[in-house]
Amino acid sequence: MTCAAAADTGRAVADCAADPITVLTDSAEQTVALAGALAPLFRAGDVLLLAGDLGAGKTTFTKGLARALGVTEPVTSPTFTLVRSYQTTPGPGTPPDACNVRSLVHADIFRLDHLREIVDLAIGEMLEEGALAVVEWGDLAIPVLGRDALVMSLLHGSGPDDRSATFRLTGYWESRRGDLRARLQSWRSARQE
Repeated sequence: MTCAAAADTGRAVADCAADPITVLTDSAEQTVALAGALAPLFRAGDVLLLAGDLGAGKTTFTKGLARALGVTEPVTSPTFTLVRSYQTTPGPGTPPDACNVRSLVHADIFRLDHLREIVDLAIGEMLEEGALAVVEWGDLAIPVLGRDALVMSLLHGSGPDDRSATFRLTGYWESRRGDLRARLQSWRSARQE
């Protein structure tokens, strides 16, 4: 079964994504830097589904991604508002024909009870308007948003600030596997440990 077919059946897409990529960070600053290193990969209409326990670094990663995309206002967790949208600013040297991300949509679906509520957030419509969606607790949204998503799981490591970040690629993200690996080359891999 393909990952796209799994999404159609509601099966966890992340479970069928082949060959996950895992890197390690040992501080909040490194998690922010990791997000900044990955920012150039994202295009308008992309979905990043973030999974991980409380305090694993989902919002910290999102803050780093927002900064790298030129968001100037403070980024806070949308736990109670569910969705926040931030305007982005293209960085210096961005080619005029690039698929620029116009806004960063930051959602937190922890408090939602039903998949229909995720649809009601209108994230799909925002993606059509040039947004990049980052969804905290995104593993819960895989049946709705996971067809063409980058799924990132953040896990606590052995030290208080250690984290492992595991990336699973679905849909058209699979065609960007080489670009993702290149961006992650300078990071410690779990395979190197």
